[in-house]
Amino acid sequence: MKIETISLHTKVIPLKKPFKTALRTVTSIENVFVFLKLENGIVGIGSAAPTVAITGDSTEGIKDIIKNVLAPLLVNKDIHNLNFLLTAMQNACIGNTSAKAAVEIALYDSYSKLLGLPLYALLGGKKTLLENDMTVSVDSAESMANEAKKLVSKGFSILKIKVGKNGEKDIERILAVRKAVGPSVSLRIDANQGWTAKEAVKIIQSLERQQANLKLVEQPVNASDIEGLKFIKEHVFTPIMADESLFSPQDAICLLENKAVDFLNIKLMKAGGIRNALTIASIAQSYNIECMVGSMMEASISVVAAAHVAASHPNITMIDLDAPLWLEDLTVDHHILKEKIILSEDSGIGISHNSLSLSV
Repeated sequence: MKIETISLHTKVIPLKKPFKTALRTVTSIENVFVFLKLENGIVGIGSAAPTVAITGDSTEGIKDIIKNVLAPLLVNKDIHNLNFLLTAMQNACIGNTSAKAAVEIALYDSYSKLLGLPLYALLGGKKTLLENDMTVSVDSAESMANEAKKLVSKGFSILKIKVGKNGEKDIERILAVRKAVGPSVSLRIDANQGWTAKEAVKIIQSLERQQANLKLVEQPVNASDIEGLKFIKEHVFTPIMADESLFSPQDAICLLENKAVDFLNIKLMKAGGIRNALTIASIAQSYNIECMVGSMMEASISVVAAAHVAASHPNITMIDLDAPLWLEDLTVDHHILKEKIILSEDSGIGISHNSLSLSV
């Protein structure tokens, strides 16, 4: 079954409210949507989120790589040769992980539709219900505490708290949230590279003494500072997770061989797609290191695809896939229901291209 065409569509999607981290403030996103049509009329869909501050990928760069490098490799090729197509695509250029991820999602979606299987089943999984978290973006301690209380009242029992702007204020922010939500809510802290290693140890040790009871601290230092991650891990009790330090399977091996972290956060936009994401999860499993699957600020197509990946691998034990809940449009389909993600038993990722009101 040959791939007939690959077409693109871009759409700017406003957020319901600004999303603030130590790296950036976002008020809208521009996603690139990929439509991969097979000769029998099946359309696989994928999407990419340009995040220049993290992946280096822009909207125009993603579109250019797909049109001029990736699509010519795939059109008129047989979708049944999936692994060979994925390998050719990954080897076609250095980097450009977001473009590769978008096309990979469309490839997997069309192939699983052709076979009549949900993507999680094609990948060997069986879970259809996942427990999601919700992010509290960085703000004043009082505002973050109030937002956290609202989210808990809506049913969320896991919150991701964005910090990294100022060490002393970050302690105040986290303690205010803990006081507001009580001891039973799980708190994940994400500093988005905002601290130094010594500062991170000081902050985390202070929070431990004050019984903040944190489940993990994500990417406290610069992405390249593997020694800093290891230093922090060795001086605190709270588990440390890598995010921006992890793009490729090779990055995973480096982090794990150096015993630098307790958890890995895998994102399709960083890994370059589904196959590398699963490879990272398997590598981590061999080191007894559990994984989370997360996302950038993305539309629901790539987020739901990431959920299928999470449902398919036994070493992926956590998800952070709340991005569609922030969006005004293409926000919440029948898969993403606040604190739960329910995967459809429909074939592919379970989202029809006809439901998107975008050109194919």
